[in-house]
Amino acid sequence: MSASPLRIWPGVAIVAVVWLSRFGAPLVGVGAATEFLVRVLGGLAGGAAVAAWWLAFSGAPWSERLGIVGLLIAALATTWLVGDQSIVVWILWYGGPVLGLALVGSLVATRRLNPRRRRAAMAAAILSTCGAATLVKIDGVTGNGVAQFTWRWTDTAEDRLLARAEPEPPPVVVPAVPPGPPAPESEAPQPASRAVSEASEPTATKSATVPATGKSADWPGFRGADRSGVIRGVSIDTDWSSVPPAELWRRNVGPGWSSFAISGDLLYTQEQRGSEEIVSAYRVSTGVPVWRHADAVRFEEGMGGPGPRATPTLAANRVFTFGATGLLNALDAANGKLLWSRNTATDLEAATPMWGFAASPLVADDLVIIAAGGQLAAYALATGERRWAGFHGGDGYSSPHATSIDGVPQIVLTSATGTVGVAPADGRVLWEHRWDSRLPVLPIAQPARIDDGEFLVGDGITGVRRIAVSHGRDGWTASERWSSNRLKPYFNDLVVHRGHAYGFDGAILACLDLADGARKWKGGRYGQGQLVLLEDQEVLVVLSEDGELALVKATPDTFTELARIPALNSKTWNHPVLAGDILLVRNGQEMAAFRLAPARR
Repeated sequence: MSASPLRIWPGVAIVAVVWLSRFGAPLVGVGAATEFLVRVLGGLAGGAAVAAWWLAFSGAPWSERLGIVGLLIAALATTWLVGDQSIVVWILWYGGPVLGLALVGSLVATRRLNPRRRRAAMAAAILSTCGAATLVKIDGVTGNGVAQFTWRWTDTAEDRLLARAEPEPPPVVVPAVPPGPPAPESEAPQPASRAVSEASEPTATKSATVPATGKSADWPGFRGADRSGVIRGVSIDTDWSSVPPAELWRRNVGPGWSSFAISGDLLYTQEQRGSEEIVSAYRVSTGVPVWRHADAVRFEEGMGGPGPRATPTLAANRVFTFGATGLLNALDAANGKLLWSRNTATDLEAATPMWGFAASPLVADDLVIIAAGGQLAAYALATGERRWAGFHGGDGYSSPHATSIDGVPQIVLTSATGTVGVAPADGRVLWEHRWDSRLPVLPIAQPARIDDGEFLVGDGITGVRRIAVSHGRDGWTASERWSSNRLKPYFNDLVVHRGHAYGFDGAILACLDLADGARKWKGGRYGQGQLVLLEDQEVLVVLSEDGELALVKATPDTFTELARIPALNSKTWNHPVLAGDILLVRNGQEMAAFRLAPARR
């Protein structure tokens, strides 16, 4: 009696759907967060569907079905044990689609051969696929979920940076800020801050010797003084074909997604160097390091990679930083001396989120306010003593936002459950607007203030919504005016200008009418980049995910790109900063400064 024929076509159909969805998602313009889910959840579902087909509907002998499944499990387990630690991302995201393709492809190719040769071919396809996976590692992923593969034996940018370690220099000889009240005993490791020799020069172009002509503007922290990403009082020459930005300096930095805080000729940022999480100060004018504070902690995950996520905040001659493991530090801005430190993960009994603690600290009066994985808490600016621990909206990566509604100061936060406003003094909830943030993609972008009491909030799947908050006789109320999926900010913050919002819908810039949520235009592919607005000039400065700088008109009539130049050489998720006429950019490998020519009269 002859064996029944194999039913191959369902497996072919499943594999085709899985791979078409992976390649087709970006072509049909879905948001980056949706594309991410298609790659991750779609891959897992596709792998499960192939396994179900093979076991239940393939028509192969049961010994062959069970033998292949057993081989798949053994091969994946061995890959996990033998491969690089990052291979877990390959197993979860790529294992199903790739092994499904290997299994079905080998079955199609050998369907006319005898069973023994067919089984040998399928086993060879599975083993060679998993064997190849042990030779590579994943050096992070792009914003839309594409893994960045390198050979396992290749040094990372961080490895190369550590191999060029700078020697220990003498202490910084600058006065410290006047001491405040006694600080509480730290709950975190407190190594002494190290000054870095200014003889350690960055790579610089000849233009670095040109004296500065404009007065540097202070940039106190994440997205500027009001966290809006809006720059006022600056106009630049937008004809970069004839007057391109002049590179002042360029230097390597440790991994991390921190941006910059700037005061005078000092910039502050955060980075990872081996087993130490670093807060660094450099010269704005030259890129020369001034001081460095180190904590003996390291955060790393396979998607975003290692390093801190938040940006330092400047206030009262101090630098306040929030590390990826939950360390909240207050440092002397002049020399990096540790004034106080709190381990907020322990203090608040907060579990480290999947992508680390990412919210930048906010200074409000005499308080330092943080969002520790969606929970708001406040610490005394002078001593680090905890003043209150309040609202907890589930995990989230957005930073607390200071505003005033109807003359009442408050802190606004977007998290997994929606958007909330609390009183700065005690954390008391004033109002809350709940909306459907679809897991596992949590809100990351900042709430954008439109008018007094009105905000634009959203995420990378459901889009944005305009909410209105008011204070009446019966207390606070929050309601939704409209929602739109025509702009879906993932971890890319948007800006508001003259009745319109400008931001990323997936990897493409878009302009939205704030009156009704209608999209005015969509254009230009910049990946998962970031932007700031030159308000006086109505120009967006865009830093793309690939490290390109672009200028785009911030007008609602049509998309117009004015200029584009290369700036950085690898994945870039960090926010750009413009201080006076100096544009600062960085990513997880390098940072650079460019002088921009002023607008022509």
